[in-house]
Amino acid sequence: MFGNKLFCELSPTAYAISVKKEIYKRQLTDKMSGEKFAKTKTQEKLPFVVATHCSNMIKRAPGVDLTLQFNKADNIRLACAGINGIVVKPGETFSFWQLVGNPSKKNGFKDGRVIHQNKIIAGTGGGLCNLSNTVHLMILESPMTVTEFHTHSDALAPDPGKRVPLSAGTSVSYNNVDFRFKNNTDQAIQLLMWCDGEDLKAELRSEREFDWCYEIVEEDHHFAKEGDKFFRVSKIFRAVKDRKTGKEVGKELIWDNHSEVMFDYDLIPEDQIR
Repeated sequence: MFGNKLFCELSPTAYAISVKKEIYKRQLTDKMSGEKFAKTKTQEKLPFVVATHCSNMIKRAPGVDLTLQFNKADNIRLACAGINGIVVKPGETFSFWQLVGNPSKKNGFKDGRVIHQNKIIAGTGGGLCNLSNTVHLMILESPMTVTEFHTHSDALAPDPGKRVPLSAGTSVSYNNVDFRFKNNTDQAIQLLMWCDGEDLKAELRSEREFDWCYEIVEEDHHFAKEGDKFFRVSKIFRAVKDRKTGKEVGKELIWDNHSEVMFDYDLIPEDQIR
């Protein structure tokens, strides 16, 4: 501490030094951990589809910078190439950043929207949280074990229609804020991710059909005012069901959601405020 400030808060240079330190620290930790990271890629598809996902990459709304949106789409296309076709074998760990690499200008990444100190700004590689969140959503529909998961605000913008839990809930920042999961099953799984026009498309595949199926369930969703700020509040679970009978056999809490609202408070639906 330097007075009431951390070293990283002293200046932009001090912040950059702190970020570099965390990057090298993660690299050293990974080398010493003995963890087996997924590296094998193939375009030959595994036979069973476990989960699919499709989302539009371009957000068009008042006040949204379309240049940053199209840059985000370009960043996602570039990052998809690092993940598409990856096979995660039994006992292996998937690491978002080990596959995508450093999202720098040198590596072809552009300025997109990033969250820095609780503010939305332009930053190199911005928008890749959309890609990591897509991976996360598909993994939650499988028996994979999520081993690293970070969140940012789940209220960056008003819901475009019906509320979708975890639609914007997975944060990544090279490379110390990662998204990781481990394959603790007895069969390999495969991630396919590609862009089709403005759409991001993804599939999670397996060698055999799993005995269970999974569903994301949100409970007690509402907005709450705390002091001068509003927060989105909910509990988000992963329900486990028997594939043959459809009977729920378990439910685990994924996220006790308490997200600061980052958009105009006038756009919060009044019937959802408590």
